[in-house]
Amino acid sequence: MNTETIIMTWTDHAKLTELVEHHRYKKGSFDADAFKRLASELARARLVASEDIPHNVVTMDSTLRVRDLDSSEVLTFTLSWPDMASPSNGRINVLAPLGMALLGCRVDEIVEWPVPGGTRRLCVEKVLSQPENRSQPVVC
Repeated sequence: MNTETIIMTWTDHAKLTELVEHHRYKKGSFDADAFKRLASELARARLVASEDIPHNVVTMDSTLRVRDLDSSEVLTFTLSWPDMASPSNGRINVLAPLGMALLGCRVDEIVEWPVPGGTRRLCVEKVLSQPENRSQPVVC
C-alpha cells in the first residue's frame, strides 16, 4: 500500500468521506474492500482549498492523459464519481483500483495497480482539465 501523502481539495475529501461513511455500515456491500481502500487514501491526504490545488494534480472530475509504460499506448481518462463512471467513455470510477491510484497524483508520477496476470503501470503525462482550474481568460 502506498503511504506517500497525496494532495486533495477539501471539497473532494468531504464528498469522498461522505461516500465512505454512507457505505461503512452496509452489511455485505460488494464494494466493502474498495471503501476501505478509499478510506486509507483519504487518511493520507494533505488538504488544500480548491483555488490552491496545483494545476498538475488529478482531482475528481479531472481529465488526464496517461501513457502505458509497457505498451506505450496513450490513453485519456476522467476520474469520476461512482454514479457517473463509464469505462467505455473513459470515465474511471474513483472506487476502481485505477481510480484510487490516480486520485491525488501529479503529472510525471507513475501509478501502478494490480490486474489479472500482473501489474499495470501508467505515467500521468498531463492534466487536460481540472474543475478547480479557473485560470481561463475572461471574455468581456
